[in-house]
Amino acid sequence: MLKKVLIANRGEIALRVLRACREMGIATVAVHSEADRDSLHVKLADESVCIGPAPSPQSYLHIPAIIAAAEVTGADGIHPGYGFLAENANFAEQVENSGFIFIGPKADTIRLMGDKVSAKHAMIAAGVPCVPGSDGALPDNPDEILKIADKVGFPVIIKASGGGGGRGMRVVEKKEDLLKAVEMTKAEAQAAFGNPMVYMERFLQRPRHIEIQVLADEHGNAIYLGERDCSMQRRHQKIIEEAPAPFITPEEREKIGTACTEACKRIGYRGAGTFEFLYENGEFFFIEMNTRVQVEHPVTELITGVDIVQEQLRVAAGLPLQYTQDDIVLEGHAFECRINAEDPYNFIPSPGLIESCHLPGGLGVRVDSHIYQGYKIPPNYDSLIGKVCTLGKDRTQAAAKMRVALAELAITGIKTNTPLHRDLFKDAGFLEGGMSIHYLEHWLQERKEKLVK
Repeated sequence: MLKKVLIANRGEIALRVLRACREMGIATVAVHSEADRDSLHVKLADESVCIGPAPSPQSYLHIPAIIAAAEVTGADGIHPGYGFLAENANFAEQVENSGFIFIGPKADTIRLMGDKVSAKHAMIAAGVPCVPGSDGALPDNPDEILKIADKVGFPVIIKASGGGGGRGMRVVEKKEDLLKAVEMTKAEAQAAFGNPMVYMERFLQRPRHIEIQVLADEHGNAIYLGERDCSMQRRHQKIIEEAPAPFITPEEREKIGTACTEACKRIGYRGAGTFEFLYENGEFFFIEMNTRVQVEHPVTELITGVDIVQEQLRVAAGLPLQYTQDDIVLEGHAFECRINAEDPYNFIPSPGLIESCHLPGGLGVRVDSHIYQGYKIPPNYDSLIGKVCTLGKDRTQAAAKMRVALAELAITGIKTNTPLHRDLFKDAGFLEGGMSIHYLEHWLQERKEKLVK
């Protein structure tokens, strides 16, 4: 087993990894920027190293500083968390080449699944259903692009091959708008990702966002931990997640889950990963794979009892999975609300000093957060400050527990999106379940119109 792990991240995920390590008797090293000197995981870690000033490129994205910190502290493994360098194949490669264990997939696997075109090819070869679209990157020939679009059928969506986080996407409704949209998306992709390649897919009208959590080891074992519904999104960013997904049958779950584990075996996957799908009219369509732990992993942990981060650590140490597929039983229903430091109406970030902080508790309530009274949220990073999760015997009870938890959550000194969550957990449409990825955007627009009146 690993003896000392450096956590190459910040915020709530750094604290989550630290707790998993401590429970397993693994020493921890927190790296931090100057802005995060007072963060909770820094206070709780066995050792801490400042790796640079507040801007991410000079700290959390500065690979030499992170590896140097691992060297001086004698760490034997590096956990990247999510975001920052978590899906950076070059980072994974440099970690391994420097003599440390990268707690995640192999660099080659990250590269394969990080490029959406190569990922789609790999999934088609593995028998995972994909959205109808171009066979790889779009050609430069305009006539060929138009032929592909006619075959796929309008509306289509143009996506950057190296994109992510909702960037590098453009929906095209009419044929006459296609070529201009392709050129604009190529330019965006080059500017944002350094890769101008784009591809085309059919644009599904009212899909849900369903993802399958997998775990795999170096010994040829792979399992799936059910699915999550992450359809409540604003500008392609998830707000609320739940597990299991409403109205997914056991037969559908087993079929798509098995396809994902077989794909893991085929590509030699190692560690925790998530297959993301659009789901419409009973069909799953693969969109991408995240080769890391997800923000929303707690809801899966709550309904399965599996500690995903600890399994990452075990697999990285070369141990086999502790579980077989027969061991995985889904019990109850779980929700997660992402609590962001932002205005709940215009979504402008709200960093600053937390004057008071009361986090909810009780049976079936889990809070993952690094904040505390007197903590100053820096303006340099993502606005996520915590996650409130609830577990109930069914979806109705889990929602009731979430309403109580959100009513108890009290943070002053900054603005948070807690009022948004409180309103959504009273909304009849959301409580019905099975809403599409467009539901929240429409809901927000209606709310805006009501406020104007």
